[in-house]
Amino acid sequence: MYEHILVPYDGSDEAQMGAEHGIKLAAALGATVHALYVIDLPGTPRALALRDDEDKMREEYREYGEDVLADLGEIAEEHGVTYETHFRTGAPSEEIVEFGEENDMDAIVLGSAFRGKLGNLIGGTTDKIVRTSSIPVISQRMSVNDI
Repeated sequence: MYEHILVPYDGSDEAQMGAEHGIKLAAALGATVHALYVIDLPGTPRALALRDDEDKMREEYREYGEDVLADLGEIAEEHGVTYETHFRTGAPSEEIVEFGEENDMDAIVLGSAFRGKLGNLIGGTTDKIVRTSSIPVISQRMSVNDI
């Protein structure tokens, strides 16, 4: 049923929770995990100072992404899961959905932060993905006790 599972990962606690769930699901199904780190540069228009340092910022974000995806790869290896890493640049929710659709992912598995009572009004990356993806999305929301 699920052969390719997309696991967006940014190293946060909620992403860790979702990624571990995605890896365990992949292990149970014999699926491949496709870990995706989205480089989210500051919005446009960028301040002149930020534009001048954009290459440096992009490099730092990429290095951080490589580090956190390598850590996640170790967890996948412990579970015997085939694991691939991918990078995109842009708005996280848009890039995650676009990557999943372009690469024929069978499911997107991710965590979601505890947002309190206003969370339903404000929304977040996970909520945007759930609303816009044509691919099944499995989300695991943190509870107040996980904070």
